[in-house]
Amino acid sequence: MASPSSNPLSESEQIVQLQKKLAWAELKIQSLEEQLRLQRIKKYGAGSEKLSSAQLELLDLEPGVSNTEVQTESERGPLPAPGKQRGRKHPGRQELPASLPRVERVIACTPEQCTCKTCGQAKAVIGYDVSEQLDVEPAKYLVVVTKREKRACKRCEEGGVVAAPVPERIVEKSLVSNRVVIDTVVAKYSDHLPLYRQSAILERDAGVQIGRATMDGWVMRVGELLIPLVDVMRRELLGGSYIQADETPVDVQLHDGRGQNHQAYLWQYGQPGGGVVFDFQLGRGREGPKEFLGQFEGILQTDGYGAYDRVGGPKLVHAGCWAHYLDSGIIWSDCVGSA
Repeated sequence: MASPSSNPLSESEQIVQLQKKLAWAELKIQSLEEQLRLQRIKKYGAGSEKLSSAQLELLDLEPGVSNTEVQTESERGPLPAPGKQRGRKHPGRQELPASLPRVERVIACTPEQCTCKTCGQAKAVIGYDVSEQLDVEPAKYLVVVTKREKRACKRCEEGGVVAAPVPERIVEKSLVSNRVVIDTVVAKYSDHLPLYRQSAILERDAGVQIGRATMDGWVMRVGELLIPLVDVMRRELLGGSYIQADETPVDVQLHDGRGQNHQAYLWQYGQPGGGVVFDFQLGRGREGPKEFLGQFEGILQTDGYGAYDRVGGPKLVHAGCWAHYLDSGIIWSDCVGSA
């Protein structure tokens, strides 16, 4: 006689169990897919958050994809649906900015076009077909010769010789002007053009050899002059009620004889749509944000990193974001800018 525990399940009970297992498996698949998506976003940058799961899968098949390509793809508009392109009205020719200077070039008709073939009389100009094209003038290097006036009294020698004051310059006694220094800094930080490339371009286009170390000195000098401006930006930021903070690793070279780069950090503090202040620190400890934030008592949004604990004033409020989570609980990562 069979025991009661060995009785087989009824068909309806088996269906219920299978449905529960299927529902659990679907939830597990969704969880794993979300974890995989977060890892891809972490790998390819913030721009990949705008891409679909299918697009992210294609990125994994492209071994040499860069963060710039991912950002460009994320900003691309949706492709038009098939069959709807014909009815779409063309936006028209793009207009060039009115602020750009205009240089007119008049193209005259050929001699044959200037004479009427019917009566032989000269044709009169009745108007112009006008079109505009964006043009560029190659950079032109020149040497500015500065002559400071020197004066002396011709009637007596006691007055001595005086000279016109020296104009203020970013780098004193430098071989280049302020404009060259400023262009170098803009090209480095706005156009991401490394100094060694700028040095090669300067030698190619102007025949002037200026080493990368010299250009690095220019950049450091500009940074020193901007310190008061950074202090003002920091005071304005701390005077508000909301700050987003995050830290980014950056490799630096130390003259300690080890021959290896040291991983330092750029701590960024800012507000959506406002200014951002970067604070360089050799480490990732609490000392950096504690010193920068001082007694700030507003809302501080971070990724939940422990170094942000016990910073600021007693009324400081910590905030995260809803964008990142893991199976067993919520975690905060790379959430700056997602409030």
